[in-house]
Amino acid sequence: MKIHEYQGKQIFQKYGVPVPRGIVVRSPDEAERAAKELGTRVTVVKAQIHAGGRGKGGGVKIAKSPQEAKDYAKQLLGMMLKTIQTGPEGQRVNTLYVEEGLDIEKEYYLGVTLDRATSRITFMASTEGGVEIEVVAHNTPEKILREAVDPAVGFQPYQGRKMAYGLGLTGDSVTKFVKFCKALYDVYIETDASLAEINPVVKLKNGDIVALDSKLNFDDNALFRQKDVVGMRDIAEEDPQEAQAKEHDLAYIALDGNIGCMVNGAGLAMATMDTIKLVGGQPANFLDVGGGASKEKVTAAFKLILADPQVKAVLVNIFGGIMKCDVIAEGVVAAAKEVKLTVPLVVRLEGTNVELGKEILKKSGLAITPADNLRQAAEKAVAAIK
Repeated sequence: MKIHEYQGKQIFQKYGVPVPRGIVVRSPDEAERAAKELGTRVTVVKAQIHAGGRGKGGGVKIAKSPQEAKDYAKQLLGMMLKTIQTGPEGQRVNTLYVEEGLDIEKEYYLGVTLDRATSRITFMASTEGGVEIEVVAHNTPEKILREAVDPAVGFQPYQGRKMAYGLGLTGDSVTKFVKFCKALYDVYIETDASLAEINPVVKLKNGDIVALDSKLNFDDNALFRQKDVVGMRDIAEEDPQEAQAKEHDLAYIALDGNIGCMVNGAGLAMATMDTIKLVGGQPANFLDVGGGASKEKVTAAFKLILADPQVKAVLVNIFGGIMKCDVIAEGVVAAAKEVKLTVPLVVRLEGTNVELGKEILKKSGLAITPADNLRQAAEKAVAAIK
């Protein structure tokens, strides 16, 4: 789950990560009033969307007066902002964040995430702030400092000092940076974040260390204990189908192919998509209905797939372990009848109650193409489209 920059900064403040003063606005008049209230020589008007690269995409403006802040707000609100992370269609800007201008001396990058190679929460820091960290990692990897945290003792001050010296910080700024890193680590741990990234972190001319940006992503599996975080969810920023999938506790990711996939188990789902591509097709989605789905959940999953206008065929690939094949079959038949299925449907069942499941499909009266194995199912789905 993702949240907006301004929401991330609200969390930062709670844990003691310094941030600039800012005001959330949703109209040009509100932007003008916010700039007056902040009272700084310049203010920054920032588009709030769930994507990085907003500055390069034209979503961050420097206003030298309240009237200019209002004018920029008129430009930004309602626009489809395109960045390297939005795709060619862009994302609509519905909210802005007007922030005070600061006397910046130097920009840095700082991020915290889980390094799966070492199974350690790891800090990444760089002097190349304000630049896509992926570009830095590719072109000048030596400019990225890494510091892994021992889970037995947590973040230690010496690790903050090591990064500070590596970034070229001196004097009081070193102490402030260490305190900054400890607060960011606390944010990451206490909110069950999967990523806490600030690009840029800035050193002000008075030596203060401030988060000029915020990017927080959260582990969906831990949201049940993060009620405050869940309350920050902006459904308007999510893919409508993916948002609907979350309501039914389905793991769904939209892709750009034309063969809809319904599978139980993430590994089997990946294998299904790989096999579709192997035989010349393109998967339209990743959809894992889980190991113990009900008939109602299967029906919701099936309807979700068919809601995608790009889907020209559907491939159901189920291994019945905890989930029985007859339950899947009943769900597929119910959904197909409810949505008045008009695209080819290929079903491969294996496992518990497989013969009963196949019998249910056979007696359904629907034009269902059975398959005995995964490759055969993929080939039949591709052939059905052609």
